[in-house]
Amino acid sequence: MIYKKFGEKDWKSSILGMGCMRLPVVDDDNEKIDEAKAVEMIRYAADHGINYFDTAWPYHGGNSEAVLGRALQDGYRENVKIATKLPSWKIEKEEDFDYYLKEQLNNLQTDYIDLYLLHTLSKKFWENLKSLNVIDWLAEKKKDGVIKNVGFSFHASYDVFEEIVDYYDWDFCQIQYNYLDTEFQAGKKGLKYASNKGIAVVVMEPLRGGTLAKTPPPEVKDILNQSSNQRNAVEWSLQWLWDQKEVDVVLSGMSTMDQLKENIRLAKQAKENKLNKNENELIQKARRKFLDIFPVACTGCNYCVPCPQGVAIPNIFALYNEAKIYDEYEKNNKSYSNFSDKAKADNCIECGECEAACPQNLSIINYLKNVENYFG
Repeated sequence: MIYKKFGEKDWKSSILGMGCMRLPVVDDDNEKIDEAKAVEMIRYAADHGINYFDTAWPYHGGNSEAVLGRALQDGYRENVKIATKLPSWKIEKEEDFDYYLKEQLNNLQTDYIDLYLLHTLSKKFWENLKSLNVIDWLAEKKKDGVIKNVGFSFHASYDVFEEIVDYYDWDFCQIQYNYLDTEFQAGKKGLKYASNKGIAVVVMEPLRGGTLAKTPPPEVKDILNQSSNQRNAVEWSLQWLWDQKEVDVVLSGMSTMDQLKENIRLAKQAKENKLNKNENELIQKARRKFLDIFPVACTGCNYCVPCPQGVAIPNIFALYNEAKIYDEYEKNNKSYSNFSDKAKADNCIECGECEAACPQNLSIINYLKNVENYFG
């Protein structure tokens, strides 16, 4: 495994981190983690050099932290860094800070958090946390050693990102970044801004919810195949990130042992500036072509579910994207027709709960109408 100095800290992180938002599950139920498989994967990752494990309060319906905590027993905890996050949307009063941190420490079976983030910061959440003196609370917990490093994960516009970065002496931040999302939210500009201030940058959604892990559409594949160095879709995506000196850790939400082993293999041979000028130009051409044909920028994070009406929002968008991108209407229309009536797009009552929860700020209601028109 390759390790890199974490911002300005005196320790090094593995360049590949394990995200615990997409652990293996039972019966396609996101809340039912297949714990035996998950523990096997987490320990395999630690045994093969990954020392950065990322989880959060809501992942897998609130079960991710506890499974990670159990997996890191038997001597594993001491050799890795745990990152988890304050659920910003749940904070109503100052006492909530201590309540959630205490619960998370219990879930993770530890007496300190290596890396603690204010989760999914938007303008609204940031203003609320500031008003409740979250910075003073973080400084106190850091002084007490309960939190070792302080950061935030981000889902808003660039101007808000810059404001947050400048407000406090952060140790690190976490942003969505991949070769499609170079101008989305913090984007490449935010990556460089934070790094230039000595803030370590952790990248989430490097494969955009798995989209960039699949065999690309023919028109995109034809572009990438022009390189003399043949790579699969995952390698193109991850190496493009590792090429950039500002990227400290790339988080991958791996759901199978095969995915984990492949990502570890790629991390072991990665390095900065590995892609040549022609390959970087091909990536930019592939990006433009991808964006031309990509209908819904859903990453499958599941923040929008459960829907009060039972609409299977991420699953619907996955079928819709695949049908449109790969010209596979019949196959995906058949899958959509097998959904229960409750789970289909036309069961949406436009309550807006999903849009308020979506970190991508998608117009979910309008997209669901598009899906219904397309499949219905």
